[in-house]
Amino acid sequence: MAISTARPRRHLLFAAAAATGLVLSACSGVQTSTGSGTGDKYPSGTVEMYVGASAGGSSDLISRAVSKGLSDSLGASFPVINREGANGALAAAEIANAPADGSKIAIQNASLYTITPLAVSPDEATDLNKFDVVYGVSRDDYVLVTNPASGYKSVKDLDNAAKMIRYGTTGVGTGAQLAAALLFKSLDKPATAVPFDGGAPALTALLGNQIDVAVLQVGEAIENIKSNKLVPLSVFGPERIEYLPDVPTAKEQGFDVEVTQYRFMTVPKGTPQDVSDRLVEGLKATFATDDYKAFNEQNSLTPMEEPGDEVLKQLTQDKQRYADLVKQFGIDLRAS
Repeated sequence: MAISTARPRRHLLFAAAAATGLVLSACSGVQTSTGSGTGDKYPSGTVEMYVGASAGGSSDLISRAVSKGLSDSLGASFPVINREGANGALAAAEIANAPADGSKIAIQNASLYTITPLAVSPDEATDLNKFDVVYGVSRDDYVLVTNPASGYKSVKDLDNAAKMIRYGTTGVGTGAQLAAALLFKSLDKPATAVPFDGGAPALTALLGNQIDVAVLQVGEAIENIKSNKLVPLSVFGPERIEYLPDVPTAKEQGFDVEVTQYRFMTVPKGTPQDVSDRLVEGLKATFATDDYKAFNEQNSLTPMEEPGDEVLKQLTQDKQRYADLVKQFGIDLRAS
């Protein structure tokens, strides 16, 4: 009953620099690149880069760091445009319906394709076949945390708790939701899910003792962990992570639960290969810079810099594995 995912944030340090020259709204009349057929080498104009989250979150910060790198290496403008909502589905729709010429691109979240389909109706699920996966970007681990006032020190303490546990997640159809649901099912412990629209409100609720525990991405929780405002109980990756080396995995504590988030660059299906190749060139140049490496470390991100076909293979495997586990444990993500 193990969940295997792809191999594997401080906050706003890099955001200000990455935001320089980036416009947060789409403007009419902006020159966009066509990628091929114009006689110009891609990108020949502005490339709109969509992100399915609000400004300041991990997906937004990652997109801005990559946008800056692409702008520097490819010599064009890559303005970030926020289309938050539905765990990234709104931004994904912008790319799926865009011309297949590289004028619109996006870094997307794995959970939209591996977990969200388990929490929505089939007609609401985003179809991965509408995109070409260009290249992997990074992995973001999840951590189970509690307020020191709770007295909980380990997952076993949750199992022994005399009361119903109220756990916060970052929304329906997210890895945070799935990790928590699987953990409490493995514990055979009744628990109540409290979904929030992202990590920031879940963190606020936990710091205010409005919930007992929360599953957050490491980058969202690590500063409060380091300042002893939160107690980490478990990470959900396949092994301990370098940013929280003293925090055991769920598996080490006897619960075979592994869930993680990872992100990758996408373009509309059928985008010319020369466009994808140029994006890969720009991504590799970005990943090699000291600034970007520092960004990953500062935001507790693990590089997942691998070819698109490898990412696609992992997405396919994870989608089936999660579906099997949800069925095995009788989990209804719409209600948990």
